[in-house]
Amino acid sequence: MRIAVCPGSFDPVTNGHIDIFERASKLFDVLIIAVFHNPNKKPLFDMAERVELLTLTTKHIPNIRIDSFSGLLNEYAHQQNANIIVRGLRALSDFEYEFQRALLIKKIDPTLETVFIMTSSEYSFISSSGIKELASFGGCITGLVPKGVEDRIGSRIKKV
Repeated sequence: MRIAVCPGSFDPVTNGHIDIFERASKLFDVLIIAVFHNPNKKPLFDMAERVELLTLTTKHIPNIRIDSFSGLLNEYAHQQNANIIVRGLRALSDFEYEFQRALLIKKIDPTLETVFIMTSSEYSFISSSGIKELASFGGCITGLVPKGVEDRIGSRIKKV
């Protein structure tokens, strides 16, 4: 069985993420979308909310499992019996960053492989941080994030 892990903070999940999930799910028997705790970021949504939003927005993809973790990615992957890491790429700058991370993972754990999937061009400019910034200034995020996520961001931003 081919099990892959697609890690990220997904704060919030965007249509670009969904695009990567849909396409990656066709390559593997099980695709685990793993929300990880990144101590360097201040999230808009807590871990449980991100898991909930991912569960709602990926229910149309039958072989996806949503989970969360903190700690080392290689250890998490082994706990899940996965040997593939999926990374989405938007631009060349993403590749440089993700390439270095993939080489580091390979150095500490040669059994793990990293697969890069380019997002569709219509989503190449979308980032979670850009969505949060746009929403915080009252900009329209329709079509950039799933509808349920858009509603949740709208109610969260108003509270801030």
